[in-house]
Amino acid sequence: MTLTNIISAIGNNNSIYPLLVRDCGIEVPTKVILTKKQNESNKEVAKLATRERLVDEYTTSAVWLGGIPLLERITNKIISKKGFNPAISVKLLKNSASNGENVQGLDYNIKKFKLSAPEAVKDLEFLKNNKAKYMKLLGGKVFAETAIPIALMGFVIPKLIFAWTAKTKREIAKKKAEAQNNANLNFGAKKYDSVDEFIAQNPSFKGNIISSMAEMSTVQKMAATDGGYAVGRVLTARNKTAAVDVSFKMAGMMFLNFVFPKMLANFLDKTTGKLIKTNLNLDIKMLDDKEFINAIKNKTLNLPTVKTGEELLEFADKNPKNLFVQYANKYGKIKLLENGVRDPRSYVDLKSLKDFRDSIAQIAQKACESGDISGFMKKAKYLKAANILANVGISSFLLAYGLPKAQFALRKLFLKCELEPGIAD
Repeated sequence: MTLTNIISAIGNNNSIYPLLVRDCGIEVPTKVILTKKQNESNKEVAKLATRERLVDEYTTSAVWLGGIPLLERITNKIISKKGFNPAISVKLLKNSASNGENVQGLDYNIKKFKLSAPEAVKDLEFLKNNKAKYMKLLGGKVFAETAIPIALMGFVIPKLIFAWTAKTKREIAKKKAEAQNNANLNFGAKKYDSVDEFIAQNPSFKGNIISSMAEMSTVQKMAATDGGYAVGRVLTARNKTAAVDVSFKMAGMMFLNFVFPKMLANFLDKTTGKLIKTNLNLDIKMLDDKEFINAIKNKTLNLPTVKTGEELLEFADKNPKNLFVQYANKYGKIKLLENGVRDPRSYVDLKSLKDFRDSIAQIAQKACESGDISGFMKKAKYLKAANILANVGISSFLLAYGLPKAQFALRKLFLKCELEPGIAD
């Protein structure tokens, strides 16, 4: 994998890669260190709080980043064994003109692609004839992919960790009591400044809701389970102070993981794009694509001149070999079958497709006007790379350092508890 591909992956806020980098690579290690430092005035609390943070963060990350994709694969296999194709977009079942029903939809696609994509149409027809059964399977899929992670992250993991901490605290208290008794009986022996020193030196759903949730991407499911996870953590908090503390933390994490990076990406792309008088909305891999750059140079891009998303989709269906259509397929705006026909099982976001076309048109025009297309595209690529790295860096800093510091300030100023709530009680 090239450096450009790596930067592209971590810059895609609709994938798990930025979350993986921020969460496991930067956020968790930093939080563990900060937790230890924040509670260092009490060695016992510091040890327990650090252990809790380390185990909690990584086990939760394992469920969050790995468990949800695993459950998706399992539920999709179950649906496949029942005869349905899990690749069918649930949005095709909705009857709404605002969703592009006039150019796509279950009945529309069955009729349109009957001859050009017969195998895919069979999948659609089977679903149509067994819709009630499919919706039940879909309900089970939604439940499994949300309820199980929420239960594990919001209730099971914290309860197990709290029980472990409580057991350790009882063991420490017992050792302290035994040490104190031994010290009282050991007249004339060495005196200790504290019991701690003694121990140290003497160690002993349904309907549209289901359809909407089933259509969510992996990252959207992670965001949804994060909400349930947050509620679970508040409900399982050891006291009111801990509940307020974890509410603040979870709200901040959800904002910084799912909302802020997209806002920041839009701001950076818009701001730095002014340097070359164009947008930077395209994937960095496309800005580095030699075929794309040569097509701009040779004026062979042949972008469709249409006004609406519906017209653009019709163009794509009639011109599958067009370079724009091929790029739309490559970057997930549409999905083509091996024979070049658009997959009738997939739903096309018409606005996203139109925005993709407009972004290409604008950057191609500005590249031509620059007089140096290769130099222009190289500058655009470097600016995009800088934006992505800045986004990851800023988001990670706020998650790993800014949010914990704000949380500690909340404890000190409002909760009147400088040490870890729930442990220091």
